[in-house]
Amino acid sequence: MKIRFTPLTLALLASACLVAPAAAAVSAEEAGRLKSELTPFGAEKAGNKDGSIPAWTGGYTQAIPGDKPGGRRGDPFKDEKPLFTITAKNMEQYADRLTDGQKAMLKKYPDSYRLDVYRTHRTAAAPQWVYDNTFKNATRAKLENSKPVGAYGGIPFPVPKTGEEAMWNHLLRWRGEAWEAQSTQYQITADGRSVLTTDGQIKQNVPYYFKDGSPETFKGFFWDFFMVNAGPPLRAGEMIAGREHIDGDKSASYVYLTGQRRVRKLPNACCDTPTPASAGLMSFDEVQVWSGRLDRFDWKIVGKQEMLIPYNNNKFLQPTKDAELLAKRHLNPDHVRWELHRVWVVEATLKSGQRHQAARSRYYLDEDTWAGVLADRWDANGQLWKSLWTLSFVMPDLPGTVQVPFGYYDLLSGTSYLTHAYAEKPFHYRPTKPHPEVTFTADGLTSAGVR
Repeated sequence: MKIRFTPLTLALLASACLVAPAAAAVSAEEAGRLKSELTPFGAEKAGNKDGSIPAWTGGYTQAIPGDKPGGRRGDPFKDEKPLFTITAKNMEQYADRLTDGQKAMLKKYPDSYRLDVYRTHRTAAAPQWVYDNTFKNATRAKLENSKPVGAYGGIPFPVPKTGEEAMWNHLLRWRGEAWEAQSTQYQITADGRSVLTTDGQIKQNVPYYFKDGSPETFKGFFWDFFMVNAGPPLRAGEMIAGREHIDGDKSASYVYLTGQRRVRKLPNACCDTPTPASAGLMSFDEVQVWSGRLDRFDWKIVGKQEMLIPYNNNKFLQPTKDAELLAKRHLNPDHVRWELHRVWVVEATLKSGQRHQAARSRYYLDEDTWAGVLADRWDANGQLWKSLWTLSFVMPDLPGTVQVPFGYYDLLSGTSYLTHAYAEKPFHYRPTKPHPEVTFTADGLTSAGVR
């Protein structure tokens, strides 16, 4: 894959090479770029040369026509038509803007898989206090033993020097303080059947973004998750809860199994271990493209690239039946919007002596949100194995552009997986006040278990 560098990107990477690998905080002069040529999150504020990527002017913060507060979300771009469509027949024309996984999908399913490409909108936004904290993090946050220290309430490394810093930006991206949702999850089997694996009621906290917190009061738990299954019948009543910690050794996850009527701590809720939240079909570190520990891999920033990525996908929220979202082998292309954006490209290579099913991976981080939007994984034999993806929603009530549904295409087995289908649910990703901490603990599952 050919990586294109803008002059500003080259300048940032050159300055990174002059800094020792200890990954100290940036200088006040470097941080000052966040108030000039960079956005408050560290993206290039300017558009690209031909105007196909516009300048960032503050994001999308006005109300979306058709939105119902606390209910179903509308599509701010519902009247737009695709600029062009990429298929297996014309993909070579756009090859340098496609991931290896997307090219493989176009070749594997030439009659059904396609990318409808729309006008680019840089909708990413956040509250001013998040921007203020990001500016402070630029000069106070640093990595110690691969863990961020001194960061809170904003992007930790808006001017990243290393692959690890970039991935921590993804893990600690802005997505609100807390929210709740109801959603379904599906496996698409190799023979094209859609199988419901989860009908979940979900609560999540991001304590790292509690507005009244600070680096001094932050306990290290940056993401809390709770889900109870309403179906399918075989799994009804099952629950999972967990708390992700900056120090992976302190993270903990628990499950409640209805047949045993007891709570169990998961012994290895990490890495390539299958997660019960997906009925064991995704690994823990495939959640939201990446949610794992960083210490099993060597991480390298390859550069920045203009890529076609799924973005501003409120159109995915408009159908009222889950079946409309699923094609026989993959997501229904009618409901997926692709746009041209700049992304940071980060590669992960398995360290010597470490074990993992994916020996190498490549991640694409949206420069405006720092969210991982696409990823490719190769197995131990060097075969392109999985293409991972997320879809973003425009949420001016937050405000933010947040990646919510995610899944994978297994290029070897022909199976795929979708989390967070909302078509048949009464509301979409509803921001809330923080949920009680006990919700995400073993005691919380014990008190909630009724079946």
